[in-house]
Amino acid sequence: MKKLKHEQQLLKLALSVGETYAKNRGYDGFTSTTGQKEKVEVIYRLLVNDKLVTPMPEEQEDLLNMKHRLAIWVRNKLPETHPLAK
Repeated sequence: MKKLKHEQQLLKLALSVGETYAKNRGYDGFTSTTGQKEKVEVIYRLLVNDKLVTPMPEEQEDLLNMKHRLAIWVRNKLPETHPLAK
């Protein structure tokens, strides 16, 4: 797995976009005390369920790979002119 340029910023954006997406889909499990690990897993599984992200093999499903997959997902959604899309 090759680390993306601006991966941390992309992950932060992915969590924000993903949380909004999940709430619009009816998920109300996020609270002010929900940790990043839980958010990453919930958003990843929701996106896989909705076929917006290709699922990883079970043996590769760990937090690091889920974060990376979310960063790729949001980067692909950004317009080419966005500073994080490069």
